[in-house]
Amino acid sequence: MSEETMADYSAELEASFKQIHEGDIMSGTVIGISETEVTLDLRYYTDGIIRLEDFSEEPGFSLKDAVSMGDEISATVIKKDDGEGHILLSKKEANDVLAWDKLQELMDNDTILTVKISGVVNAGVIAYVEGIRGFIPASKLSLSYVEDLNSWLFKEIRVKIITLDKERKKLVLSAKEILQDEEKKERSSKISAVPIGLVTEGTVETLQKYGAFIDLGNGLSGLVHISQISNKRIKHPGVLLHEGDKVKVKVIDIKDGKISLSMKALEDVAAEEIEEETYDLPETESLSTSLGSLFANIKLD
Repeated sequence: MSEETMADYSAELEASFKQIHEGDIMSGTVIGISETEVTLDLRYYTDGIIRLEDFSEEPGFSLKDAVSMGDEISATVIKKDDGEGHILLSKKEANDVLAWDKLQELMDNDTILTVKISGVVNAGVIAYVEGIRGFIPASKLSLSYVEDLNSWLFKEIRVKIITLDKERKKLVLSAKEILQDEEKKERSSKISAVPIGLVTEGTVETLQKYGAFIDLGNGLSGLVHISQISNKRIKHPGVLLHEGDKVKVKVIDIKDGKISLSMKALEDVAAEEIEEETYDLPETESLSTSLGSLFANIKLD
């Protein structure tokens, strides 16, 4: 092992001679965590301290839950000496400078974030990202209507940033876009597993003038176009179908994530089977039966 030289410590030496001032932003590595403060190695002649109250404004925030040993943290110098020879820092103040840039980056990259809901307000809930208070409208919490916002308190959910305004300090988050994307992918996966030609049973979901939507189960539905309902010509699906009816359908096409169904195709198959059964009867038996029936109805004088 080679001997260490002064060059190996050039960065540390340079940092140790650097003059710091209140308001400067410094970065350091977490080397200590307690309930009330975090200690940073600033690669300086002394360590930095961030007190709990200077770390975050988030209600119920826990340093031990949010910070890990080895984390890199940037904070603003608020006092060069806290009375015990340490540099007193504030992550909250640094956030006003750095966090918004980080949030912009997260938004630009469409990053999925896991946040904990820490408060309930009118028409939505509150969660913090990078120490910045974010608002999640009730309409963006779920795919369905949210009746009780309080039931979401302290839950962890995945969100994306959908609105960011640094000047007005406005941060809006949404879980709905993530859920919609996942639902779309799940549906696409289910549809790709459906074979064309499949015959199955479904329930009439809704009727439109152009056809009937059939619930196939497992979150899938398909359309029976009015021309595919029956061999008979009808003016409206309601002539033959009603919501809630159980029907047998055949998958005849899948395109652009839409399933096309047919009931008429099954009528055609049934008709072909009847024809084949009649055609397959032995010729002599068929003839003798027909002739026997004919003579049975004839009375001879």
